[in-house]
Amino acid sequence: MRARSRPGGESSAAYVSIYEVVRGIPPGRVATYGQIAELAGFPGQARMVGYALHALGEDHTVPWQRVINARGEISRRGDREWERFQRTLLEEEAVSFNTSGRVDLQKYRWRPGSDP
Repeated sequence: MRARSRPGGESSAAYVSIYEVVRGIPPGRVATYGQIAELAGFPGQARMVGYALHALGEDHTVPWQRVINARGEISRRGDREWERFQRTLLEEEAVSFNTSGRVDLQKYRWRPGSDP
């Protein structure tokens, strides 16, 4: 898959690196935007991860739903249906949310090298 370049200087190569990291998140685990940025070699650039995931085409195989914000929440979008859809996908992978809509990052955060 070829990633599209976005305004702001992010290159296709950067997006490809981000997608490779996201593909490594196993079902039932989540990672934060900042964690993905760090693992992809772009520390401090969590927003770039968001831009990369937003740029995905419909025919991708990247498990975008496994990326959430640092508070353990699904990031807000203009379309609340997408937020519900992301939550449903995560719940289908046995990721639980508390009554505040947060994922317990201590329990569900992906730890490369220690998760199968």
